[in-house]
Amino acid sequence: MQALNLPDHGVKTKHGPDGARIFDPVRRTWVALTPEEWVRQHVLNFLVFDRACPISLLAVERKLVLNRMTRRADVLVHDAHGRPVLLVECKAPGVKVDQRTFEQAARYNTVFRVPYLLVTNGLVHYACRVHHGNGNIEFLPAVPDHPALCVPLPP
Repeated sequence: MQALNLPDHGVKTKHGPDGARIFDPVRRTWVALTPEEWVRQHVLNFLVFDRACPISLLAVERKLVLNRMTRRADVLVHDAHGRPVLLVECKAPGVKVDQRTFEQAARYNTVFRVPYLLVTNGLVHYACRVHHGNGNIEFLPAVPDHPALCVPLPP
């Protein structure tokens, strides 16, 4: 798999009769190793090891219903009270992060209403704060750590 612009905390991979697999510590299972899954697992490790997100407060491929269609959010980070605070949209490294990617994250956020978004393909990352009161989006230089993500924002 391609080297990413994320810290390497040693994701676990294996090869078996059903192909390459990668271990997801949140779901506690081996999943198919796709380019997008490669990015997702590196993002999970980044959130846990570099942004102090407790693994128990992470959800992977969280189902949501949007316009009567079931979708899945790649990663959702919660605060200690179970409220979602960060929505992560992952793409494969070969997929350009563009306006459509942000629109997808924004559509998902109409359901979750998180104050922070992270959109990444493992090479390029965009973090932003969403001000739901006025609809403004503020791009951030980096993803805040978990304690900062959990501080309520003014309306």
